[in-house]
Amino acid sequence: METGQLISLALYFVLMLGIGLYAWRTSTDDVSGYMLGGRKLSPAVGSLSAGASDMSGWMLLGLPGAIYVSGLSASWIAIGLFIGALANWIVVAPRLRVHTEVADDAITIPDYFEKRFADNSHMLRVISSIVIIIFFTLYTSSGVVAGGKLFESAFGADYALGLWITAGVVVVYTLFGGFLAASLTDFVQGCIMFVALVLVPVVALTDIGGMEGLRTTISGINPEMLNLFGGVTLIGVISAMAWGLGYFGQPHIIVRFMAIRSVKDMPRARNIGMTWMGVTLIGALSTGLIGLAWATQNGLAVDDPETIFILLSQVLFHPLIAGFLLAAILAAIMSTISSQLLVSSSSLTEDFYRIYLRRDASQGELVLIGRLSVIAVSLVAIMLAYNPNNNVLGLVSNAWAGFGAAFGPIILLSLTWNRMTRNGALAGMIAGAVTVLAWIYVPILADGATLSSLIYEIVPGFAVCGIVAIAVSLFGSEPDQAIADTFERARAVRTG
Repeated sequence: METGQLISLALYFVLMLGIGLYAWRTSTDDVSGYMLGGRKLSPAVGSLSAGASDMSGWMLLGLPGAIYVSGLSASWIAIGLFIGALANWIVVAPRLRVHTEVADDAITIPDYFEKRFADNSHMLRVISSIVIIIFFTLYTSSGVVAGGKLFESAFGADYALGLWITAGVVVVYTLFGGFLAASLTDFVQGCIMFVALVLVPVVALTDIGGMEGLRTTISGINPEMLNLFGGVTLIGVISAMAWGLGYFGQPHIIVRFMAIRSVKDMPRARNIGMTWMGVTLIGALSTGLIGLAWATQNGLAVDDPETIFILLSQVLFHPLIAGFLLAAILAAIMSTISSQLLVSSSSLTEDFYRIYLRRDASQGELVLIGRLSVIAVSLVAIMLAYNPNNNVLGLVSNAWAGFGAAFGPIILLSLTWNRMTRNGALAGMIAGAVTVLAWIYVPILADGATLSSLIYEIVPGFAVCGIVAIAVSLFGSEPDQAIADTFERARAVRTG
């Protein structure tokens, strides 16, 4: 590793740990502070935290790699994500901020489900917690895989060592600083990602002769790579854009909405977040296409397309700047891992430990259990990540579909439809999760392939969840008047 790169990365690690120390001294005295930051995030911190925790290592590794291989037709994922994120900010963000506070100050998504539907059986809380722990462990593993790939390809370090370094730093600042540390580090990491995803494609484009050089080189490889519809079917476009459906059910993203200090801050937060997302998505797409042209012009074989951002960073920039750019990948990876660890920890603590083991646990005890849960989930994720052949985008797509299908329609309906019932929510959640798992893993096609080879599993999962939730709610008893009153009170607070 170049000395300049080492210095940049060392400074980055010190900054992250310093933020964790600051957060530890500021807001971790009770569960609300540790897991939701006391609902005091500013619009800038809240929006960039939501964006950075969303756009994990796949934005700098998986998405450029997909464009490198397939050309502009892989952009449909980004288009779907942008539309989905905008809808999430408009429909879910202001409603969830108010509803979770009105619903007896719910601080986790399972806690919100239970209080929203007055579920004294705790079944909604348990099932949603199981979904969170299963899919977030897989999701966290994808981030650790990305960290291992970074250290292996950029620094020549052992893949396993990269796993432990990546997870280790995140665990330290999340362990002590909790939600505030995760959010503040997300803000800084989001800024680093923004600069990197502007700088790398612009410099690389200049090096290959500008837009004309890009067009000429890519046309020489395959003209269809410059066609947004090149080589894709209608089902392929639907599958790619369906990634946007996942936003409504991602706990690590929507929990940021719950933590923004006021519903009045939502429009400003939305504008900041969507501007950041638009620029970074364009930068990631450009990196893949421009990277292909650069590698072709320079006669360089790229064994793993997901490392094209790393390659451009190392060959086009001074080691000090290259270290900063590599830190952007770590920023993307760590911002998501920290958010996922914290949501998993919150679920284990609030939705299992306090409900079934220690109802009278003190605030200090619950914070301690939350920290131990961070360690436990991270260790399992590291073990799952030990296979270096794991595909980052593939791991993310499975977890994204699981959350989107199990939670997305339930979140939307619970916030917009006062006829929604507890049984409808429970049935829809289970149906959505089972559909996704069956779509991914059951080899029912003639050649032993799964249905996910036909269409992205979030499409049938989301549809089944929504249909089942609505049908069971309509054919069952109407919600109690107290539940309806809580819904109306939340709507009055938001609109008044």
